[in-house]
Amino acid sequence: MEPGAIATEAKAVLAAVGTVVVGRERSLRLALAAILAGGHVLLEDVPGLGKTLMARSLAQALKLEFTRLQCTPDLLPADVTGSFLYDPADRGFTFREGPLFTGLLLADEINRTPPKTQSALLEAMQERQVTVEGRTFPLPRPFHVLATANPVEYEGTYPLPEAQLDRFLLRLDIGYPPPEEEVEVLRRRLVRQREETEVEPVLDTERLRLLQQGVERVAVDDDVLRYCVDLASATRGHGAVEVGASPRGAQALVLVARALAVLDGRDYVLPEDVKECAVPALAHRLTLRPETWTSGTTGVEVVTELLGRVPGPASSR
Repeated sequence: MEPGAIATEAKAVLAAVGTVVVGRERSLRLALAAILAGGHVLLEDVPGLGKTLMARSLAQALKLEFTRLQCTPDLLPADVTGSFLYDPADRGFTFREGPLFTGLLLADEINRTPPKTQSALLEAMQERQVTVEGRTFPLPRPFHVLATANPVEYEGTYPLPEAQLDRFLLRLDIGYPPPEEEVEVLRRRLVRQREETEVEPVLDTERLRLLQQGVERVAVDDDVLRYCVDLASATRGHGAVEVGASPRGAQALVLVARALAVLDGRDYVLPEDVKECAVPALAHRLTLRPETWTSGTTGVEVVTELLGRVPGPASSR
C-alpha cells in the first residue's frame, strides 16, 4: 500500500477511537504506530486514567480478536499460556489454549502479578509462540500485547524484569487530562446513559497486515540510522545510567519512526520522527544507578537531556 492510503486508514482508526476516548491524541498516535510497526505497548500511570479503555477501543477499531487478562498476585504461568488437561474420553492429555491465543491481548495491571508469571509472556512477545511441556504452539498473526501498569510505588505491585520491559516497543505515560477534557468525559457518560462503550470497526485482520507490510517499505537514510545508534549509545555513557539501551532500543527507534512517517503520509523517515518516539522507545530500557533514586532522576529526563545534546542529521528531503 502507498503511504498516503495507509495514512488515510490510520486516521480513520484514530477518529473511530476518538469517539470514545477523549483527547489523548499523542498517546493514541504512538500506540497505533507501535502496532503498525508490529510491536507491543506498555501504558503506565495511576489507575483511572483510561488506559484499559484506550486498549479496548483500539482493538475494536482494528477488529482484532480481543482478550483481557486481569493480572493478580495469584496468577500462574499456565493461566496465561494454557496447559494440558486430561480428557477421560480420549484417555489422554489435550492442550487448552490460554488467553495468549488472540489478536490483541490486554494484560491489565501487568505488574500486579509476580515476575514468574510476567516471564510467561516473554516467548510470546518475541517469538509469537508459546512452549508448554516441551511442545511449541504458534500464536495467531497479527499478535500484539497492550499492557497497563501502575507506578511501582503503589501497594501490591512488582517491578517488571528488564527483559520484560525490553520486549515492549514503547512505554507511554498517560497523565491527567486537562479540565476541559475531563468535563467532556463526564458529559459523554451522561449522554451515553451506560458504562459500556463501543467503537465501530475500521479495519480487519487482513487489512491490518497490509498496512504493516506498507510500513516495512518505508526508506530510512543512513544518516538517520546513525542518529538512532548515536542516541542509544549515548544512554550507555550517561552518568546517571548503570545499564543503557541495547541495540534493540536503536531498532525500536527505527521501527516506530517508520510508522510515524507513514501516519504523516511519507515513505521516508525524518529526524523529527525519531525525536518524537525517542522518549517512549528508550526511557524504559534504562537502568539507573542507585544513587540517582534520591535525586528523583528518571529515564525520561535522561533521554530528554540526550535529545538536546546528541546532534541530529539535517533533514535530507
